[in-house]
Amino acid sequence: MAENLRVCLAQMTSTNRHEGNIAFAEDAARHAAAKGCDLLALPEAAGMMNKDVDDARSRITREEDDPFIAACRRLAAEHGLWIQTGSTPIASGDGRFLNHGNLIDANGSSVAGYDKIHLFDVFLEGRPATGESKRYAAGQTAVLVETPWGPWGLTICYDLRFPHLYRDYAKRGATVIFVPSAFTVPTGEAHWETLLRARAIENGAFIVAAAQVGHHDDGRKTWGHSMIVDPWGKVLLDMGGREPGLAVVDLDLNHVRRAREQIPSLKNERDYDLNHVAGHDGLN
Repeated sequence: MAENLRVCLAQMTSTNRHEGNIAFAEDAARHAAAKGCDLLALPEAAGMMNKDVDDARSRITREEDDPFIAACRRLAAEHGLWIQTGSTPIASGDGRFLNHGNLIDANGSSVAGYDKIHLFDVFLEGRPATGESKRYAAGQTAVLVETPWGPWGLTICYDLRFPHLYRDYAKRGATVIFVPSAFTVPTGEAHWETLLRARAIENGAFIVAAAQVGHHDDGRKTWGHSMIVDPWGKVLLDMGGREPGLAVVDLDLNHVRRAREQIPSLKNERDYDLNHVAGHDGLN
């Protein structure tokens, strides 16, 4: 297993058309290759962010016809670069979309695809309900990918709040887990860094979390703060919440082994029974 991984992390302000986002990916891939990176990691909705369902439906295709995925495959082969595409909407077959991410190898082959399992149906005070499940179908399968740098786990955004998914990846040896995201500003400010660090610490894994940032042309605003967190919970990179950009970080994958040896919680975990004791109403 390769011991070092050079990552180019992208922070985007995606548009509601594929073309502008493909142009960003082209610039990002050139930059990553020029810096000697092994991997380019993109955020959720990297291919398109469009809350106008009718307009989006006229542009969204099946995976094999998606222009953003095709562009990422071309760029990976052209630059000899692995690309984690973050995600882009594709057709699901039931009238809704799938929030779909790909891991593409340096030959331009899509070695794995992942559909977001946990959909963002939340009810923030003072804001309309998000209702992601009205527009998107949920994925059914967690995906762990064997790579030259060890196993990598794929997740997307709201999956971050479901720690058992990350635990399952770690128990199967994941060295890196991706969390491409488009966090809202209220939830990002309150929970983003805390959750990323918790998932890294709990599992002794690198968390690579490319994010959307700023004001989007479909009217949304996202938190940003793309991060990479090491297996000890140290934030190696925080790209801030102001503007899109690119940053390069070198990961020493031996740190995964060292963290898990020092705090072997994956080995210490035990099965248990739950005894639910009936209480009383406190009245005499």
